[in-house]
Amino acid sequence: MAPHVYLKNMKNLNMNTFRISCAGISFKSQCLYLLIYILRYLDLPTTWQYIPYNTSLKLIFLCSSAWTLYLMTTRYRPTRDPSIDTFPSWILILGSILLGLLFHYQNTVLEISWAISIWLESVAILPQLFMMQRTGEAETITAHYLFALGIYRVMYIPNWVLRYIYENPPWFDGISITAGVVQMVLYSDFFWVYWKKVMKEGRRRRFELLV
Repeated sequence: MAPHVYLKNMKNLNMNTFRISCAGISFKSQCLYLLIYILRYLDLPTTWQYIPYNTSLKLIFLCSSAWTLYLMTTRYRPTRDPSIDTFPSWILILGSILLGLLFHYQNTVLEISWAISIWLESVAILPQLFMMQRTGEAETITAHYLFALGIYRVMYIPNWVLRYIYENPPWFDGISITAGVVQMVLYSDFFWVYWKKVMKEGRRRRFELLV
């Protein structure tokens, strides 16, 4: 996974200063991403010594997500508006737990927690999208952040194809593919808005989501 950049640096042209803010970023989505990493990397205590590079990346994801939440609840809390970040994320957690218990490859704690994390990742962006829909507009830099997350998901497709072609036996992971398709469907409408408002019309600061 690519690391996420959550907090925003926005330049105030009148004051010629930078205003750091987490406005427009869903705290609930960030909590879900941290939960995803915790569930997915439960094997760290037993596998850290085998692949140092992979272990380092896992620790970076965990620490950066935790640090983001810390900043959003302390230094930048005044810029966060919980009144518009109201998506019932517990539904996503409960649904992912149920899917993870029903669809997994081995009956072990690590495998089931991995499956739960995959299902949860497929819908973790929903609080963020719901928050943007409620406000009806978005900062361009927030749109860039979501676009980067979406492109990362789209890159699953060539990875799946190459692994299916070159691995022996051909790779096929029904859980990952299904969850990945769900993610891309959720992002599809946002991609259209991003292309129309940011790429085509060249909006630089803030734009309405309606097309």
